[in-house]
Amino acid sequence: MKFLSLRSAIACVVVAVSATFYVSAQNSELTSPEDFYGFTPGEDRKLVDYEQLISYLQKLDAASPMLKMENIGQSPEGRPMYIAFFSSAENIANLDRLREINRELALNPDLSKSQQQALIKDGKVFTIATLSMHSTEVGPAQAASLIAYDFLTSKDPHVTSWMSDVVYMMVPCHNPDGMDYVVKNYRKYLGTKYEGAALPRVYHKYVGHDNNRDFVILSQQDTKNINHIFTQTWFPQVMVEKHQMGSTGPRYFVPPNSDPIAENIDARLWTWTGIFGQNMINDMTRAGQAGISQHYSFDNYWPGSTETCLWQNVIALLTECASANIATPIYIEPNELNVRGKGLSEYKKSINMPMPWKGGWWRLGDIVRYEITSTRSILKTSAMYHDKILALRNNLCKREVNKGKTEAPYYYILPAKQYDVSEWVNLLNLLREQGVKIYTLNKDQNLDGRLFKAGDMVVPLAQPFRAFIKEVMEVQHYPVRHYTPGGEIIRPYDIASWCLPLHRQVRSFEINKKYSTLEGALSEVKGTVNMMQPLPLTTVVALFPVEWNESFKAAFLAKEKGMTVERLTGDVTINGKTYHSGSFVITAQKKVPLCWRALEKEIKVEPVILTDKKNLPLKQFLVPRLALVETYYSDMDAGWTRYIFDTYHIPYTVIHPDQFEKTDFVNHYDAVIFPNDSKNALLNGTSGPGNSYHMSSYAPEYSKGMGKKGLEKLMTFLDNGGHIVAWGSSTALFEGKLSIPGEKVKGKEKEKENEKENFQLPFRDISSRLQKQGLYIPGSLVKIKLIPNHPLTRGLPPEIGVFSRGHPVFMTSIPRFDMDRRVIATYPEKNILMSGYAEKEELMGNRSALIWLKKGKGQLVLFGFNPQFRASTQASYKLLFNALLLR
Repeated sequence: MKFLSLRSAIACVVVAVSATFYVSAQNSELTSPEDFYGFTPGEDRKLVDYEQLISYLQKLDAASPMLKMENIGQSPEGRPMYIAFFSSAENIANLDRLREINRELALNPDLSKSQQQALIKDGKVFTIATLSMHSTEVGPAQAASLIAYDFLTSKDPHVTSWMSDVVYMMVPCHNPDGMDYVVKNYRKYLGTKYEGAALPRVYHKYVGHDNNRDFVILSQQDTKNINHIFTQTWFPQVMVEKHQMGSTGPRYFVPPNSDPIAENIDARLWTWTGIFGQNMINDMTRAGQAGISQHYSFDNYWPGSTETCLWQNVIALLTECASANIATPIYIEPNELNVRGKGLSEYKKSINMPMPWKGGWWRLGDIVRYEITSTRSILKTSAMYHDKILALRNNLCKREVNKGKTEAPYYYILPAKQYDVSEWVNLLNLLREQGVKIYTLNKDQNLDGRLFKAGDMVVPLAQPFRAFIKEVMEVQHYPVRHYTPGGEIIRPYDIASWCLPLHRQVRSFEINKKYSTLEGALSEVKGTVNMMQPLPLTTVVALFPVEWNESFKAAFLAKEKGMTVERLTGDVTINGKTYHSGSFVITAQKKVPLCWRALEKEIKVEPVILTDKKNLPLKQFLVPRLALVETYYSDMDAGWTRYIFDTYHIPYTVIHPDQFEKTDFVNHYDAVIFPNDSKNALLNGTSGPGNSYHMSSYAPEYSKGMGKKGLEKLMTFLDNGGHIVAWGSSTALFEGKLSIPGEKVKGKEKEKENEKENFQLPFRDISSRLQKQGLYIPGSLVKIKLIPNHPLTRGLPPEIGVFSRGHPVFMTSIPRFDMDRRVIATYPEKNILMSGYAEKEELMGNRSALIWLKKGKGQLVLFGFNPQFRASTQASYKLLFNALLLR
């Protein structure tokens, strides 16, 4: 088959999209993408990296009054991030005033009709596109230069009209770090047999694909930068998040989404996503672009993606384009085309895909073409409904505030007295960062038969972002929908629980009655909630309770700064209050002011200040030497673990499985940490279950595991006193037959080798059996009961919620020889589900969730859940910290 050059393909695009789309560029004084890069973005096997993209946009910015670049912060690795504003020169010059109009429409529920109309008349629809947050989904960011150039040089009167009524906000790349990783990796293998080989790491400093799961907790800096656009600074009315999907399904997805949808979202927002989506499918089909789908695959029930701004009254859209092999074309046979049943059960012409794509070559240039057309359509719709979209934004603000005044729940109250006050502080600050107002209770109040004290925090729901408040503060109950009446349920796309108070072990009370006395007893909190008072320069000793997560951060940070850190070996009472065994006592012996200032900068809860530490039962706090195992295979859970360790100043060394044979674990490490990953990935460097073979998408140097010898070396480390911590699927590595190689010893006559020791640890995973009996948990919060007075449960209450997908579930057995076991946590017999969704969860009743094992001189701690899931399960963090510090 004859290949089209990308320039020819782009020329075809131009004709299909608009007869004038590129014509004006020939006479423009602006530098074209082709002249700047030496190729047209979208050409086969050619990619622009982040620095090139930003340099080009900055060049356009310097030359055109219709573009303004604004720095919005740094990526996790320190690259600058930007918004590029495109509009008429008049609008660009007036951006400050337009931003104030956006803020008034978004946040002022008291505008009169005439005031609202005046703002609508003067305002513009701000439509933001965030591009290529998932860095292997290169098309949207590669299309950015073409879109920018064409909007700035087009003589099309339609474009000119749109730019008069719309400000297009482009985030050229949502994930700059990942973009550079992927482009560099692609260029490395370009022209070799491994062209298009997968990136052997996560495409982000920490979380890879999970950056699109971070918009509730805002853990990552790039997430914060984007979120602040919606909640702090620009308040756009329309947003589109541009992604890519698999290669063998529809070519493009546009809204509306599939069921289920979030029930806290106003119906008007759902209908508007439908209007934008219908215009996209109309415009793209008119342009001859086949394979456009709707109501397919992607639900919009859970917050966490960039579309979380939907809960903040933004018309939030998702598009997904079929992928090529990065920038390498792929050929797809018709028999390879398929769909997955959510909105489309057959790859046939249907109401949700009226013009199927028939197969053939699929190129990056095709993706670029689809992105150009969909972007034009979105801006056209934004301009077409200018007045209605701006009115909608303020009307939703008014409506949500009124619902908060007239419908339960009316308030959430978070008492100041908490088991872990540090997580109370962190939750309050997170809510403020999300644009939520919080208030302090000025005097005691008796509400719903419960006494709330002065100093407790109140979150009223009479706020513009009421939907967000309710969504993240209430317990989740999955809205069950079926494919057919009484038939199979439509299962969640991702997770089913995100209740912030439960996930963080913070007490919160939902108040479902209006109290006039409460309204007059509130003072709004301005600025960051910070209970840490400046420590006196003469302070020598501070005690941090073991119940606080932040105490562990303080301890590791203090050790990093050279301070003396010790732990209580027994309970002590100070001024009538008991501090429990395991609490941290920090002493600054040198450079006292500098040391305390370092703690004050990060810790937002105040320790107990002591004049001395005489008579305290103390032992030295030793920082363990940790090896953190991370595979090459987009190991997001290991990335999240690195993020937690870095945040808490826990030192570690990353070890890849193929390095095990050459790693001296016995002499260099105290503990080896295995985040959630498959046994095959760890042991053999392969994917897929059991012994089935799945061809790797990685270059050969990365398609390796620890192998039999590496595992035996790990078992030697264990037998000699090493410590292993594992959770999720990684625990399967330690199930079944294991071996310790024989050691060479010198006898009287010659050197000989002891016999290899084969053994089996006294546990097994029974979750597959339970799943066959109907157990199904799609990522929910479940209850576990903890044994008291154990080093692994220090600082924890008797029961907590943990994030579970229903596997593994452990059963222990009577040990033999030099082994032992203890069950540390079990699921209760009843009332297991705390938030989310589960089927037949009673099958887990009284089963083991967390176990401790002993072999020789060593110890293993195995979790049946992720104790640090996406940095959103603070309730179980201390289980992880205690496991790291187990001696």
